[in-house]
Amino acid sequence: MFTGIITDIGTVRSREDRGDTRLVIATRYDTGTIDLGASIACSGACLTVVDKGRDGDGDWFAIDASAETLARTAPGMWDAGRRLNLERALKVGDELGGHIVTGHVDDIGRIVSVVPVGDSVTVTVAAPASLAPHIAPKGSITVDGVSLTVNDVTDQPEGEGHFTLNIIPHTQEMTTLDEAAAGRSVNLEIDILARYLARMQARGA
Repeated sequence: MFTGIITDIGTVRSREDRGDTRLVIATRYDTGTIDLGASIACSGACLTVVDKGRDGDGDWFAIDASAETLARTAPGMWDAGRRLNLERALKVGDELGGHIVTGHVDDIGRIVSVVPVGDSVTVTVAAPASLAPHIAPKGSITVDGVSLTVNDVTDQPEGEGHFTLNIIPHTQEMTTLDEAAAGRSVNLEIDILARYLARMQARGA
């Protein structure tokens, strides 16, 4: 489990495509405190540490991304040089500063617009029709691993839902949302409560 509060921005050092895709990610985390087999959320996708180390360029860890992971996350996210929002798994007793996040990407969204408002920016994201019914004003959503509050939602004729977010300067500084731009794809995870409610409704509970 995670909270959507980003604690580091990593960078994909290298990518090796084989049976699965081996990714080496540079980090400011002290990898001496990370166990092999630990879970780290990488821009919203929960992945398992399979190797780690420290060299002249700093600390790094490696993960294996399956074809399923690549298919369900934003295009280009795993290319060498890409910056990633990182969060280590929640420990019992940690402060829950965001909301409950599983690290399972529900679908891919698309940034529609980025509009400066004072020192902040208002970002509008298009969610696919499959997720649109589960996004509510003042509810929580995870965008590229970042816990955010939805300002409002507008249903579109083709079924998409356009929702807006206010990104304050601190969030821009601490996450990759400083790169937000129209047309960019993002990983979306709906609130876990909305996911269970949808399942209950589908079964007529």
